[in-house]
Amino acid sequence: MATPYPAGTDIDLDRIEVSFADVEAAAARLAGVVHRTPVMRSQTLDERVGGLVALKCESFQRAGAFKIRGAYNALSQLADEQRRRGVLTFSSGNHAQAAALAGRLLGIDVQVVMPADAPPVKLAATRGYGATIITYEREETSREALAARIAEETGRAVVPPYDHPHIVAGQGTAALELIEDAGTLDALLVPCGGGGLLSGSAIAAAALSPGCRVIGVEPEAGADATASFRTGVLHRVDNPDTIADGARTPHLGRITFPLVRRFVHEMVTVSDDALVCALRFLAERMKLVVEPTGALAVAALLEGVVPAAPRTGVIISGGNVDLAQLGRWLA
Repeated sequence: MATPYPAGTDIDLDRIEVSFADVEAAAARLAGVVHRTPVMRSQTLDERVGGLVALKCESFQRAGAFKIRGAYNALSQLADEQRRRGVLTFSSGNHAQAAALAGRLLGIDVQVVMPADAPPVKLAATRGYGATIITYEREETSREALAARIAEETGRAVVPPYDHPHIVAGQGTAALELIEDAGTLDALLVPCGGGGLLSGSAIAAAALSPGCRVIGVEPEAGADATASFRTGVLHRVDNPDTIADGARTPHLGRITFPLVRRFVHEMVTVSDDALVCALRFLAERMKLVVEPTGALAVAALLEGVVPAAPRTGVIISGGNVDLAQLGRWLA
């Protein structure tokens, strides 16, 4: 169950730190660096939900998820002195890989604080991109506390996974591309963890597709963003028990919370069982390998949690899933 985080937390809900101009500037920086991922359709999906659905497949993105958009946008704007000292970040997996890849592309040394129980495929990929991994036990400390201590000792620049204006602006380019390629939308469904992708996408949709309803989707076990959105008070859920490991973030951020409240129209949740059904549909009918977090928005449509609009956009946020584990879920 979501609990308020923590009492007296000072968050100005009227403070908006990212604009559509920032998203456009990020798109210019990312041109030629990230993939312009495909927008895919399925007649079967359209018939099942009763509307046209356009899927923005960030599972085909570099490093396997949308996260490279924000990571590269943020690291590319670091001052020379910060680049020399190196970067420190924290992530359960996809931002870790993205920051590692961005660091390799930009010649910046990257260290990543990751939970010891992070998916092995994500740990291996992060190391493969050249980052140094520092693991921790979720029950013993928080990644934010450990990262803060290391940063103080080393002088590294901290680039968080979602609560940073350059991260949000970079993530918003996924929705910018989707609307440019698919046309105006009546609704846009976006997975939500810490709110970087959701808030950036909502900013882009407000500018490019006025009247489009933006809906965030998170797992039932980690419904902190839904509670925060509906109450106007920041809530948290620690270590939620869900297969959507990319959405286990405990709470929205100081930057993303006001943006979600301002630009997002609705928040909903889906069960892990619904996620498995969505993974099976995407694999069987569209031949797409998707991680559970990446399937959140598709699950909301298939389960009828969100009725399809005449023209619905969906962001599939990533495809970094352990294939053996995927097989066990689908079995």
